[in-house]
Amino acid sequence: MKKKFDLEKAYHLYLLIRKTEEKIVDLYNTDKIKSPVHLSIGQEAIAVGVSMALNNEDIIFSNYRGHAHYIAREANFEKFWAELYGKIRGTARGKGGSMHLNDISKNFMATSAIVSTAVPEAVGYAFALKYKKQSGVVICYHGDGATEEGVFWESLNFSSLHNLPIIFICENNEYAIYTHQNKRSLNDPIVDRANAFGVNAIKVKENNTENIYNITSEYIDKIKKNSGPHLIEFMTTRWMDHVGVGNAYDLGYRSTEEINKAKENDDLNNLQKQLSEKKVEEIKNSVMEKIENAVNFAETSEFPYSTKELYDNVYE
Repeated sequence: MKKKFDLEKAYHLYLLIRKTEEKIVDLYNTDKIKSPVHLSIGQEAIAVGVSMALNNEDIIFSNYRGHAHYIAREANFEKFWAELYGKIRGTARGKGGSMHLNDISKNFMATSAIVSTAVPEAVGYAFALKYKKQSGVVICYHGDGATEEGVFWESLNFSSLHNLPIIFICENNEYAIYTHQNKRSLNDPIVDRANAFGVNAIKVKENNTENIYNITSEYIDKIKKNSGPHLIEFMTTRWMDHVGVGNAYDLGYRSTEEINKAKENDDLNNLQKQLSEKKVEEIKNSVMEKIENAVNFAETSEFPYSTKELYDNVYE
């Protein structure tokens, strides 16, 4: 049975992601954060809407732009910050950084810096679920750039052939680093080609958290009725540069009009308007306190000084 959309929770998660990444921007040039960062500012509605539709048994595979996915899944927030700081109490003991997050207790699998690597991993996990007759749906986040890797289409074919319980969530921000999609692929190809592989695929243009939640919930229900794999292409806009904390138009490949239009349609504002001023203030205070506590946790944690740390949990 579909859960009712929780407006307060959606606003809280959305705001927590936004304020977290704004804090990262503030801190980045101090060198306290010890790894490159790929920010999700502008794309938060997808992570929030999808994650709120999931159950505890469902599994998430993310990617290097995974902050929003991790936070929306309500994974360990203090460990997240400690990992960005390169501290031993981080999700990867300070050795992975922003692009290598994990929280197995939340079924959030370890992310990778390599484009599309999570796609076959997610399909393999979905195959294992079906083979073992276990419940749960696999969520595989990826960008439009990942769809240009051969392994993506091989994975769609395998998931369709075996009728696997997986939803591919394509966060299409239209840019692979600095190149627009229409300069990389012909005829807006993702949904049509996915359908040709037997994957039930749709495109969603509205950046609306509740709509994203409803669509994801509907697809999860269908998968539980053995409908096979699905793909949802969510159109979105990242406001920041591909990597780092610069603006997306600093290098001249994006227009300010494009970014400003996305900001005008920011669903965070829409969520806030539906809440009372008292509730908004309460959630804002809670979010800022949580960030302050987590940053303090990171700053007071130790670095992995021991030479033993060079070899622990490192495999060839």
